[in-house]
Amino acid sequence: MNKTQINNARKQGGFTLIELMIVVAIIGILAAIALPAYQTYTQKARFSEVVNATSGVKTGVEICVQTGVPALCTAVPTTGSAESASVTSVVIGGDATGYTITATPAAINGILAGDDYILTGVPTNGAVIWTKTGGCVAKNLC
Repeated sequence: MNKTQINNARKQGGFTLIELMIVVAIIGILAAIALPAYQTYTQKARFSEVVNATSGVKTGVEICVQTGVPALCTAVPTTGSAESASVTSVVIGGDATGYTITATPAAINGILAGDDYILTGVPTNGAVIWTKTGGCVAKNLC
């Protein structure tokens, strides 16, 4: 081996400390961005159970408005809607001018009981126009 080959071998020895520090800093920045996004994603996924709990009642109200049976759509059964560890209750209220379905989530995994999901339906020409409100809207969970 001549001197040039020995110098080239020493130059290819590995990474410098500054290069390793830059890589660690980049990984730290990516982790700082990814962790909150992941937490929001998991809360939205858990809250989808609360939204799905209202679907049967919502469909029942829509059928009631179209057929007129029963006469007052608050008599639509809500049994089975809250059969989940993530949902405390599903309640329907209102009168012939509008209906309100309120789903209250269980206070687990970062979701609070005050993050309720409220659907307000207004019968219009045989259909129901739904508007969602509640604590979940402010937190962007529903």
